Amino acid sequence: MLKKMGMGAVILVSSLAPFIFAQADDAETANKSNNPLNIAPGMSLQDYYTPKFYDSNIHTNDLLVRGTLPIAPNDFIGVPQLIRVTAPISTRPDPNSGYSTGEGDLNLFDIFLLKTEGVQLGVGPMITAPTADQDELGTGKWQAGLAAVAIDSSPRGLLGALVQYQSSFAGDHDRPHVESATMQPFIIHNLEKGWYLRSTGIWTFDLKNDTHYIPLGLGGGKVWKSGPNVLNVFIEPQWTVDHKGDDLPKFTLYAGLNVTFGK
Repeated sequence: MLKKMGMGAVILVSSLAPFIFAQADDAETANKSNNPLNIAPGMSLQDYYTPKFYDSNIHTNDLLVRGTLPIAPNDFIGVPQLIRVTAPISTRPDPNSGYSTGEGDLNLFDIFLLKTEGVQLGVGPMITAPTADQDELGTGKWQAGLAAVAIDSSPRGLLGALVQYQSSFAGDHDRPHVESATMQPFIIHNLEKGWYLRSTGIWTFDLKNDTHYIPLGLGGGKVWKSGPNVLNVFIEPQWTVDHKGDDLPKFTLYAGLNVTFGK
């Protein structure tokens, strides 16, 4: 009897093994693609379309072209780094009751990975350059600050947050001072076959004008391998659940394509 039960257990485990390993592989791939602290080069296109604002009938759009480059530890800096550059192509209302579309302000930050086991932790400086084509597409100010990321990764998904603070220090003297902070929660729940649920709305606080808005996102995506690379497509509607101030986003549709190279 024991032999029969033992043989049956072996057969059951053997038959389930490919499924179990496939699920684990899918979860690991999804986590690598969605983790902002993943040590791998990558490119992404991410689009924020906001058709509804509070107390206004305007709309806006921001297409973010983003590249990420890892740097291995060396004699000068003994921890890994992730350099991330974001170049926006934005659409905003112009002074003539129309809309302007063009390059926005360029953002760069350099994250030092202080902890890579368990809950990952990264901290580093960031800078925003006033590269916008038109006044309405940017702040006209050089800004600098800090960014910090904490991510807990498990087969179930990711849980963490990206916090950023920056303040203007130079630029067009006719443009107002800028001081802002953001917090972006990362809540990723892995499903079968590379599918996942996500919530990553960016909470934005304008510290200079004492305004804010807090969006709550609920969307999904799909991750799959293409040769040595990992592709990730997602869509995430976001509704503002709390705000202070006028002309702030009420609803935003967030979608994107991420490519992680060589993983």
